[in-house]
Amino acid sequence: MPRTPSPAVLGVDIGTSSSKGVLVGPDGTLLRSAVREHTVDRPAPGHVEMDAGIWWDEFVSLARELTAYAEDEAGARVVAVGLSGMGPCVLLTDEAGTPLRPAILYGVDTRSGPQIARLERELGDEEIRRRCGSGLSGQAAGPKIAWVADEEPALFARARRLYMPSSWLVRGLTGAYVLDHHSASQCTPLYDTVAQDWYAPWAEAVAPGVELPPLRWSGEAAGTVTAEAARLTGLPAGIPVTTGTIDAWAEALSVGAHGTGDLMLMYGTTMFLVHTVPRLLRAPSLWSTVGALPGTRSLAGGMATSGAVTGWLRELFGSPDYAQLLRLAEESGPGAGGLLMLPYLAGERTPVTDPDARGVIAGLTLSHTRGDLYRAALEGTAFGVRHNIEALEAAGGGIGRVVAVGGGTRGGLWTRIVSDVTGREQEVRATSIGASYGGALLAAQLVGDASVDAWNPVAERVVPDPDATARYDELYALYRELYPASAGVVHALARWQHR
Repeated sequence: MPRTPSPAVLGVDIGTSSSKGVLVGPDGTLLRSAVREHTVDRPAPGHVEMDAGIWWDEFVSLARELTAYAEDEAGARVVAVGLSGMGPCVLLTDEAGTPLRPAILYGVDTRSGPQIARLERELGDEEIRRRCGSGLSGQAAGPKIAWVADEEPALFARARRLYMPSSWLVRGLTGAYVLDHHSASQCTPLYDTVAQDWYAPWAEAVAPGVELPPLRWSGEAAGTVTAEAARLTGLPAGIPVTTGTIDAWAEALSVGAHGTGDLMLMYGTTMFLVHTVPRLLRAPSLWSTVGALPGTRSLAGGMATSGAVTGWLRELFGSPDYAQLLRLAEESGPGAGGLLMLPYLAGERTPVTDPDARGVIAGLTLSHTRGDLYRAALEGTAFGVRHNIEALEAAGGGIGRVVAVGGGTRGGLWTRIVSDVTGREQEVRATSIGASYGGALLAAQLVGDASVDAWNPVAERVVPDPDATARYDELYALYRELYPASAGVVHALARWQHR
C-alpha cells in the first residue's frame, strides 16, 4: 500500500547575490536547501539593477529541484509556499505585466539624490517624516520611481504597476497583484505609516498613472498556485502562497526576533538591523517602518556592505576559502595589528547616510598580513553595528535581546567580534539559513500551527569578553573620528569616480 506523503513547505528568498530555497518539514526540520547564484548590474556609478526575469527563472529552478526531492526522496508533498526578497526594489511594468526596465535595487543604489532633494522641497521634509515615519534616503523606493519619471519619461508613461521580488513571484505563482504592508512602508513617501495605507495625494504626485497594489500582511495568503504555475514549477496546483516581505524581516521571523525589544542582526552581503519597538519612533538617520506582522513596528538600520567586503578581499587574495581567512584573522587578534577600516566601499546607509562615503584603511604598514586586513574588515563592520545600535537607542529603542542570523554567523569569529565590540550577548538559533526559512515558517503557519521556538531553538549564546570590549572601546573612538576626518578627501574622490 503506497505511503501517504508527509506535508512540507517551500520557502524561497531572492537576495542580492543569490536566490535560496528550503524544503522544510512540519516540525521545522530542514529537509533540503538549494542556491542559485547571480550578480547585479552596475550600469553607471551608483546604479545597481537586476533583470526581474532572473527572479522568476531562479524560483522555477529552485522549486522544481526541491519539489522533485520532496516527492522522490523525502516522501513529502509541498502544501504551501512562503516568499521573501531584497528590498525595497522598484520594478515597473506595463498594463500587461511586462517589465519596462531592470529593477532598481534598494539602498545600495544611490542614484536618486536629486529626486530626494526635490521631493523634500515640494512635500516638506518634516511633513514626510511625520506622515511616513522616516525621511527620504537612498533606501526609499519613492525617489527611485521619481528618477524613472524624470530620466526616462517615455518609458514611465507606460508604467502601470509596481513590484518587488516577493510580489513578482506572487504574480507568477498566483496571478495576484498584492504587496505586504512592510514593503509598502519602505516606499516613502507613498505610504502613510500612521494610517497604514497608501497616501493617495503623494502617490499621485510621485507615481502618476501607477496603480499601487492592494496591501496585505506578510503571513496572509496572496492566492493559490495556478495550473500554469504548477506546470512550470512542479508545485501542486491550488496550494496557498504567502504575500511575503522584504528579506531582513523574514530573517527576523526565522529566529523569533519580532518581540518588543528584540534586535536582529543579519550577517549577509550587507549588515541589516531590525529592532522591534512598542510604538512609532522617528529618527533622522534610521528607517521607521511597520513590521512584518500586524500590530508591530520596527526601527531599522542597514550598512551598505559587510559580507560584500569580505568577498571583495577574498577575491583580491586569490580566492582562498573563508575558513582559511578566518583562521588568519583569528591569529591577527583584536585590533588587527593596528589597522582600522571604514567599510563604506559602496557608500553608507545608516547612521552615516552618505552615498559618497568610501572605504578607508588606516594604519597600513609593510608588516601587515592578509589576516590583519581580513580581521580589520570584520572589526570595521562590528564598529558599524555598534554605531547603529547607539543610534537605535538614542531614538528611544530599548534593546533587550540580540539575535544573530545569516551566513556570516558560521565560523563563530565574526559574531564573537561583534559581541566584543558592542558588549552585547547574541543569541544564535539552530537554523541560521535566513529569510528563506522565515518564509517557510510563514507558509507553515498558513496551513497549521508552527512555533518558531519549536522549529528553531537557541543553539548558542555569544557572550562578550570584557577585556576585549575594553580594548575595542579605544578603537571604536578612533573609528568614529576617522569618517569626519577623511570625509573631505573621500568625497572629492567620489566626485572623481563619477566623472
